[in-house]
Amino acid sequence: MSAFTESVVEEAALEWFEALGYTITGGPSIAPGEPCQERRTYADVVLDGRLHDALARLNPTVSREGQDEAFRKLTRISSPQPVDANHELHYYLVNGVSVEYLRADGTIGYDPIRVVDFDVLENNDWLVVNQLTVTEGGHNRRPDVVVFLNGLPIAVIELKNAASENATIWSAFQQLQTYKQELPSLFVFNELLVISDGLEARIGTISSNKERFLPWRTIQGEELASKTMSQLEVLIRGVFDKRRLLDLLRYFIVFEDDGDTAIKKMAGYHQFHAVARALDATISASRPQGDRRVGVVWHTQGSGKSLTMAFYAGRVVLHPAMQNPTLIVLTDRNDLDEQLFGTFARCRDLLRQSPEQAKDRAHLRDLLKVASGGVVFTTIQKFMPETRGDTFPQLSERSNIVVVADEAHRSQYDFIDGFARHMRDALPNASFIGFTGTPIDAADKNTRSVFGDYVSVYDIQRAVEDGALDVVDADVVAE
Repeated sequence: MSAFTESVVEEAALEWFEALGYTITGGPSIAPGEPCQERRTYADVVLDGRLHDALARLNPTVSREGQDEAFRKLTRISSPQPVDANHELHYYLVNGVSVEYLRADGTIGYDPIRVVDFDVLENNDWLVVNQLTVTEGGHNRRPDVVVFLNGLPIAVIELKNAASENATIWSAFQQLQTYKQELPSLFVFNELLVISDGLEARIGTISSNKERFLPWRTIQGEELASKTMSQLEVLIRGVFDKRRLLDLLRYFIVFEDDGDTAIKKMAGYHQFHAVARALDATISASRPQGDRRVGVVWHTQGSGKSLTMAFYAGRVVLHPAMQNPTLIVLTDRNDLDEQLFGTFARCRDLLRQSPEQAKDRAHLRDLLKVASGGVVFTTIQKFMPETRGDTFPQLSERSNIVVVADEAHRSQYDFIDGFARHMRDALPNASFIGFTGTPIDAADKNTRSVFGDYVSVYDIQRAVEDGALDVVDADVVAE
């Protein structure tokens, strides 16, 4: 593809957004003092009228006072750390804003007030604005493209001219770092950041360093887009399609908090589409006529496999077809159990619950005797009977139990004579999915007989091409 000038790239981006059904307008046309003014001052980063309209449209039974209180909570988020303020906004976006309000019948309402309709796309307000001037703290900046959802600026796209020797995709990255420092109010509401020079395009979050800004290489499904297409076109059509964007915001953004700092992470394209396929396979496998084999997700080491497992768990837990399932996350070593449990514990917002870790066999049995729900971590050894030669007692006949096995190719998962046979005795109707960082040997019929065939593959070559893994790391993985 020939190099674009910055203005041509911007015009092309706007056309791609328009084709996706977004309304397009220029920043000057909605500026203060204009006939179509939507901002009182250049410091306003939220389009108040659109947000008020959305709150009223999505919450018709809530009083105006309740809607106004939700508006105040949304627009007055304050925290010393920008990522913490952003986390609060994301929570409101996904879960709604909890306010106390007076109903028409005189009773008090406590229902969360919806900010976004995640089910009916056209109940939302979709707007893209180019050249939006924003002032704050004496700084005057003009991001190239800002995407608004119900009046909230959820994405910023910064473009550079690939024909200029001094302007690269990393110039756009650096420009965003400047914006974050000088216009912090804009980024309270930000979900996604995009950089492009017309040739390359990458996506990240407000926490992402250079290494975490990655390409998005598909439009629909896991099939890679043609290399003759502009990377920016693939990214815009792949991410900002309305259905995919709402799913990405709802299920594929996580704030990993280790107690000191929070890091905002979003799924890569391989994680997003792998989880979609695995979810469909899980629903199918767990039906009365299903064979209980969900499949195997092979995502090479270093490509975020643990986080993919957490994203998958979050989707399965919330899907109505699974009827509040129980997930059992299975490893074959205590150290792996601790590591994976730590990842899931930091992602509890995705799971809408805190995971539990089985301390011993008795505790495991107690955790699995529940009527529904729960995310339980255990090592497979805890499914061994206490007395050699005994069978493990049946714990549940429910079919909405999903066993998520890490490194599923290992010989420890022996369903003929080993630990896993006792798991089958304990949970006869559970479905099984395997995640692995290395490929299954072609001769390994046992793993396939338990888990099924590949449901998603993201190999070393693809990871290196995407920049998710460098060549040196790939050589280590290959060994």
